[in-house]
Amino acid sequence: MINIKTDKEIELMKAAGHLNYLTHQYLKENIKPGVTTSYLDDLAYNFITSKGGTPSFKNYQGFPGSICTSINDVVVHGIPSKQVLKEGDIIAIDIGVLYKGYHSDSAWTYPVGKIDKEKEHLLEETKNALYKGLSKIKNGVKLGEVSRAIENHAKENGLSVVHELVGHGVGKNLHEKPDIPNYGYPDVELKTGMTLAIEPMLNLGTRNIYLLEDDWTIVTRDGKPSAHFEHTIVVTDEGYEILTGE
Repeated sequence: MINIKTDKEIELMKAAGHLNYLTHQYLKENIKPGVTTSYLDDLAYNFITSKGGTPSFKNYQGFPGSICTSINDVVVHGIPSKQVLKEGDIIAIDIGVLYKGYHSDSAWTYPVGKIDKEKEHLLEETKNALYKGLSKIKNGVKLGEVSRAIENHAKENGLSVVHELVGHGVGKNLHEKPDIPNYGYPDVELKTGMTLAIEPMLNLGTRNIYLLEDDWTIVTRDGKPSAHFEHTIVVTDEGYEILTGE
């Protein structure tokens, strides 16, 4: 069953989403060559907990980090470590925040210093794909309109859509129904009060991926870069509201 949130629940999710946004802004200022991903993870943990929140990902099904730090060809679920960021890298920071019983989920892919034109294209058009998908959302629309808009934008810009990973509902649980693929045409009707995490994961090369031996880190099979952008939103009568923005 897909949960419809009450006004009170949506207000709590806005608070969780705002803290998520503030954490991204804080980390963004610290993404630079020479920084380790474990340093960013420590910053995130201390910031979220200092504001009364809890990192949603910490110990979630055994995940060791407070955030996911996915560099270059890592699609999702990169584990914070002593790996040092280098000039020209890209890093996707995926943050979950639990606040007063409700989760928010948001990812953004950042350049480390100056990046090449291909990576610039990947980041810009993956972000644009997210907003193309969001633009279709409103009460009564089929979820497939969102998925198809993301897929079409990716194809138009020479990017491939990862099929095995999807967006999802979010609320009291980090992952709720429905699954939200970034391709195809899922036959789910959107209703006012649904809270969803929309998250295109697009690759510069082929869509093929594989799981590393740590059972978390997912990378592109051809070694080419991947980008990940995600917002938590609430469906409204006339459209949507982003909960993980300002």
